[in-house]
Amino acid sequence: MLDRLINKNLLEWKKSPARKPLVLRGARQVGKTVAVRMFGESYDSFSELNMEIPENTALFKKGLKPREILQAIKLKQRIPVAETDSWLLFLDEIQACPAAVALLRYFYEEVPELHVIAAGSLLEVALQREHVSFPVGRIEFRYLHPMCFEEFLCAVAGKEMADVFQQIPSPGYAQEELFALYHQYALIGGMPEAVAEYVRTRDVLAVNRVYENLFSAYIDDIPKYARNDSMARMLRYCLKMAPLKAGKRIQFAGFGESNYGSREVGEALRTLEQVMLVSLLYPTISVSVPFVPSTRKSPRLQCVDTGLVHYVCGVQHDLIGIDDLSADFRGGLLEQLTGQELMASQNNLREIPVFWVRDKTQSQAEVDFLEMHESLPLPVEVKSGATGRLRSLNRFMEMNTQTKIAVRLYRGSFLAQNAGTGTSFHLLNIPYYHAAKIHDYMRIH
Repeated sequence: MLDRLINKNLLEWKKSPARKPLVLRGARQVGKTVAVRMFGESYDSFSELNMEIPENTALFKKGLKPREILQAIKLKQRIPVAETDSWLLFLDEIQACPAAVALLRYFYEEVPELHVIAAGSLLEVALQREHVSFPVGRIEFRYLHPMCFEEFLCAVAGKEMADVFQQIPSPGYAQEELFALYHQYALIGGMPEAVAEYVRTRDVLAVNRVYENLFSAYIDDIPKYARNDSMARMLRYCLKMAPLKAGKRIQFAGFGESNYGSREVGEALRTLEQVMLVSLLYPTISVSVPFVPSTRKSPRLQCVDTGLVHYVCGVQHDLIGIDDLSADFRGGLLEQLTGQELMASQNNLREIPVFWVRDKTQSQAEVDFLEMHESLPLPVEVKSGATGRLRSLNRFMEMNTQTKIAVRLYRGSFLAQNAGTGTSFHLLNIPYYHAAKIHDYMRIH
């Protein structure tokens, strides 16, 4: 059992007087079921129903009222739940039973004292196919991603090192060890089964067997959400090609050196995005909030997990012993890893990062990420070296009028300095292993 940061979020949900049935979303095998089971230990009673099992699904297809369904569950599982007991009902793989999705609103309205969590990996696609919608205003969502670096640290190096990671800025004595562990994280990734296998064996080959089975399972899942054989072939192709393009901007037409057209590739990648195996990060041309993604421009492709990316690409041997991730030969590694960290830091919503490009064809400029801090734009560059050239960042800071602070993630110690070739601004140089802590640096600076 690996500790996950989502547990704190779930405890806040449990204590909330405005609590609604919760739907936990995430790609397959990111640890949703295990996280809920661990959370279930905080209740007097815990009931788990896998909705892919026909006899469980049948309970929700009989037209029973919510309290009648609960009585049937108590009898079926022989649970002596007293009126004063806390009880968590967990409906796993709920997309397999649209009737259960529709009943979530009635649990909220008719049995408000019951705590209900549902989970599913193929929710959006499955419900779209069945023409079923979520009961808006009657449920809430949380999102679970692969393990972030902080969770990886706790599992691999222990809680003491994870506590050191919390210090802003990092103490000098721990910095090199944190870089080395982050490089391990880049190699192993954050899929819980892979991390658990690495903790057990410290063997990358053993981890590869996990990723081989995991990637095969993702491929085998495709018929569950492809509407026909032609779309299934397209989805398989795009899923196999996606890791090769992770962290890079892509064109839909001819994706992966194919003859496929923009329309079919776009549909396939958006479907893979719905099941949370990829994310399409679109650029914005805005230098001030709100950031409106420009879907007519080429997106950057983000894969679900960096460990899976490196397994599929077959480049793990190049990462063993690497001292600077920005020196990665294939490019895009740090962008992929930083995007993964930024997304994993948000459990309350699925927030896809954006990046900035200058809207002039004759003058190329691109900033890797554009965050928002206290309603102000915060440009973030991922660069190597202590004093690398930051032409795009300088151009962004010259054009924006809302903020005078920018961030660079790099292979070095924390350093705050004045910068700017035209417009002066404050540059926070932050170790790239602290990508998820950017906003903490902003708050203390």
